[in-house]
Amino acid sequence: MKVFITGASSGIGAALAAHYAARGAQLGLVARRAEALAEVARRLPGTPALYLADVADAQAMADAARDFMQRFGAPDIVIANAGISVGTLTEHAEDIAAFERVMRTNVLGLAATFQPFVAPMREARRGRLVGIASVAGMRGIPGAGAYSASKAAAITYLEALRVELRPRGVRVVTVCPGYVATPLTAVNKYRMPFILPADVAARRIARVIDAGRSYAVVPWQMALVARAMKLLPNPVYDRLFKRAGRKPRGLKL
Repeated sequence: MKVFITGASSGIGAALAAHYAARGAQLGLVARRAEALAEVARRLPGTPALYLADVADAQAMADAARDFMQRFGAPDIVIANAGISVGTLTEHAEDIAAFERVMRTNVLGLAATFQPFVAPMREARRGRLVGIASVAGMRGIPGAGAYSASKAAAITYLEALRVELRPRGVRVVTVCPGYVATPLTAVNKYRMPFILPADVAARRIARVIDAGRSYAVVPWQMALVARAMKLLPNPVYDRLFKRAGRKPRGLKL
């Protein structure tokens, strides 16, 4: 098995790398932080291929994909996991840069990750492209407009890609995690229901991928919460969430 994972230096990405390495997979791991990625690799069995790249840099992602495929062939699974989250408020001019960065990473980063692999997978009529979205994409979360918008866009993009590639034998899997204990959630100062350790989340995500499901929320309890949120009339949603806890602004992206 050959698995290519972005955002592999921490959190869900590192946990997915550990999960697939334990299954004997040849890994390609992408991250921006060299030391953190090297530390993840040191803990893994086997010898993963490591790539320092920003998923928003399409050329860097194309170069990484080309090297991986030249060495190992087309991957069986590509997991576009890299993502960033930061509190944003439109009233602050300085937050526009954060909006742009979040959208480039969380949305354009998906396309840049998948694009180099589409033609080889389509030719082979096999393979799975997995996008890690979020329950936050179901409704607009106050104080996290950029993140919610990016994940809503990711869900919609992945759906379009799924329909495009389905006749060619390539599966597209959308995974929407709820709260997972990662550096992105460690800064949250509010209650996070049904939060999962990263390794538990990784195992559940891998089960979704193995099953070939097109869409899943992890954990299942958050699927119920997400469904209820989508059904709430706007006046009710507004009253419930106007005082919801908010992610801090101004975090380093």
